[in-house]
Amino acid sequence: MVNDTISDMLTRIRNASMVKKSTVLIPFTKMNQKIAQILEKEGFIQSFFLEEDSKMLVLKFKYRSKKTSNAKTKESCITNLKRISKPGLRIYTNSQDIPRVLGGAGILILSTSVGILTDREARALGVGGEILCSIW
Repeated sequence: MVNDTISDMLTRIRNASMVKKSTVLIPFTKMNQKIAQILEKEGFIQSFFLEEDSKMLVLKFKYRSKKTSNAKTKESCITNLKRISKPGLRIYTNSQDIPRVLGGAGILILSTSVGILTDREARALGVGGEILCSIW
């Protein structure tokens, strides 16, 4: 069993994305499901679903076609994922001090009293919380 399921999820996504996998299996937790919903809503992944028999989330990646001089390659929509608040050092912020990721090109995922939100949603609702991770 993994202590930090969010870091495990981000690492699995990062590794699968680097080797251009089409799907990745992630152990099911409610937190992982909420993060997957945000990734789908923000357009970083194509879709996700719960595999009932193995209790795993299956994430389908979204790739962009990138044309080079003589070949066509696929590039992941996820450039980087970074865990910010860790079990050994929690990072909290209020609604006025929520940082922007790449000038708004990326997103932060926060755990707030309202639920798991993106940085834009948290600013709009005026709530702060624990900064879980950044994605761009």
